[in-house]
Amino acid sequence: MTLFPADRDTSGDPFAEVGDPVLAVADKRRGMVAVAGAHEYDEAKTVGVFHVTDRARRRWLLSSQYPVNAMAFHPTLPLLAVGSGEYDGGYHFEGELLLVHLETGTTLSLIEHHLGRQILGLEWLNHQDLRVLMAPPDDWEDRKAHVEGHVAVVRRADWTVVGAKSLTGRDLAGPRVPAPRPDHREAARQAVARLVSPRTRRHHSNGTHA
Repeated sequence: MTLFPADRDTSGDPFAEVGDPVLAVADKRRGMVAVAGAHEYDEAKTVGVFHVTDRARRRWLLSSQYPVNAMAFHPTLPLLAVGSGEYDGGYHFEGELLLVHLETGTTLSLIEHHLGRQILGLEWLNHQDLRVLMAPPDDWEDRKAHVEGHVAVVRRADWTVVGAKSLTGRDLAGPRVPAPRPDHREAARQAVARLVSPRTRRHHSNGTHA
């Protein structure tokens, strides 16, 4: 994942660089929101992280190798887990589990295997345990591979010191479960619209509109 540092957004829509919102998750405690977006003729490979306490202001802009399917803010640490991936069209479900350090912008790809796994869902169960929902590694003789997956709970005492490529196949081993691929576009668009609209109304109320 390529990361670009923050700069002050001067446009009317601070989310414009992300593209069409595909997935949005909020961290109300920190007053932050992460938005994955797609540009024309592309998939959801851009993630913007914003402060939204007073006005939406971009902190980080990230470009992913694969489409982004899941994101989750850590409950206590300044970390964002990002899950990406896709079917390669012939055999494998490839992807990455990324960990973004929100204070420094450092981004680590955590899965050891060179193909990774397509990440479908992420949930922090507490400050140590991350629940990861993944597609199967491949669909070889597996007719349900596109509607089922595997779930694992990865535990680390301190996620701030987790290293790149440190999650092994054993860490990601887990039972087979239903794994729908929901479309979050409408919810993401509505979430972003709610964040932009109050700023627009305040702008107009200050007498700056025509």
